[in-house]
Amino acid sequence: MAILAACITIPVVRSNLGKIVVVKGVQRIDNSSVRYALGNRPNHQLFKRSLGILRYRFLVTWHKNPLLSWTCLITFCVLMGANVALLTPIWSDRQPLSQEQQLAELLKKQGNKVPFANPHQITQPVNILILGIDPVAGNKGNVSNKEMTASSDTILLLRVNPSSQLIKVLSIPRSTMVVLPEIGLEKISLASISGAAIATRVVSKSLNNVSIDRYLCLRPDGLRELVDALGGIEVFVSQPMSYRDATQKLAIDLESGWQTLNGDEAQQFARFQDEESGDLGRVQRQQLLIKALRNRLTNPAVMARLPQIVSIVQNYVDTNLSPEEMLTLVSFGARLDAQNLQMVMLPGNLSALSRDPSSYWLDPSSQDRIMSEYFGAKVFSTPKARLLSTMKIAVQNASGQPSLNSRIVGKLKAQGLENVYISSDQLDQLPQTEIVVQRGDSKAATDLQKVLGLGKVEIAATGDLDSDLTLRLGKDWRDE
Repeated sequence: MAILAACITIPVVRSNLGKIVVVKGVQRIDNSSVRYALGNRPNHQLFKRSLGILRYRFLVTWHKNPLLSWTCLITFCVLMGANVALLTPIWSDRQPLSQEQQLAELLKKQGNKVPFANPHQITQPVNILILGIDPVAGNKGNVSNKEMTASSDTILLLRVNPSSQLIKVLSIPRSTMVVLPEIGLEKISLASISGAAIATRVVSKSLNNVSIDRYLCLRPDGLRELVDALGGIEVFVSQPMSYRDATQKLAIDLESGWQTLNGDEAQQFARFQDEESGDLGRVQRQQLLIKALRNRLTNPAVMARLPQIVSIVQNYVDTNLSPEEMLTLVSFGARLDAQNLQMVMLPGNLSALSRDPSSYWLDPSSQDRIMSEYFGAKVFSTPKARLLSTMKIAVQNASGQPSLNSRIVGKLKAQGLENVYISSDQLDQLPQTEIVVQRGDSKAATDLQKVLGLGKVEIAATGDLDSDLTLRLGKDWRDE
């Protein structure tokens, strides 16, 4: 900039090479003369003379072709800015902070909300990030000490709302692609390797800057100990599950049908992954486990032992929840009506064409709708509600009446619902027809309920993976 400022005040005088031309005290001569004249001068004088020559040449070039000069200058500035951006670490902190300091800083930015008036009372909605640490052998990080730093096998965001008496659960597939600090684009499961503070930060930034008030990291053995403390849980196993992996010390062997699973079997159920549904199928089974855990908590014998159960589980978690707050949340969930537990999956799609076909890429428009409707996040524009006629509706037969699903598909298409198709039958027969809200669009489910004249709306991502809504025909269906 100093060179430019000096050049602006110098008038231009054209000359032939070899002749001396005075331009406000600056002499221009041919190259040989310059070398001879400057050869015996001190270094500082040589520098000043060279600088004057450089200024003159720059000015002549600028005067002859200003367009080219401006183009070169702008290109240089853009390239310098791009290099600075590429070399600067993403979200780099000037000084490393402890997990507690980073979490305190994050909560301060989110407005210092106090969701608990006291440890025994929830006064306003509270968002809690739950991370299930991956038990795979050879996992980098620390899963033995209280402060756990390893990749996560399960990622859930809970919203507990005392005024509406609702618990909303967002399941985040572990293969979701997000930007990680100082790494770049990677799977979200790796966020917890740097600790709970970084994982909290990544989830918040990736999900419309949603506020996160508390976190809880569960050790690999935590689920097993919890289920055993509850005396087992009842789960419907939709298919035989068998898998062996000596490197992971993993053995899965479960029969199909209704099962009362102990802690070890519950872990097998949660970790099983088939080739067809992949990671998304695991998310569905995790939601089934959450529902089974909630049902077990409502047992009067279990409710009487909640303090002891919380005390046991506390040995397997790293959390900023106090023991009293944990007990308050568990008691809130135990008193909750079954229909007030709502579970959705973070909207996105698997990318078969990418380098990693298992990678899960977010759907921004659907994500905005889920985060604003279920978690109160601020979005730039509220997505328009979709019409029922545009929804993909899967029909599953759980009524025990053969071919009922084929007849229902024909009737629904006759009413203008063209995107209706038959999905595989449910092996477990249902006493009541269910409308499963696979992608979180509860209004569309209510509209379908009005068309059918029956059916219980179930907000959970446990239906057909390709559908928007899954209609499960129960024994209450009368096909006339």
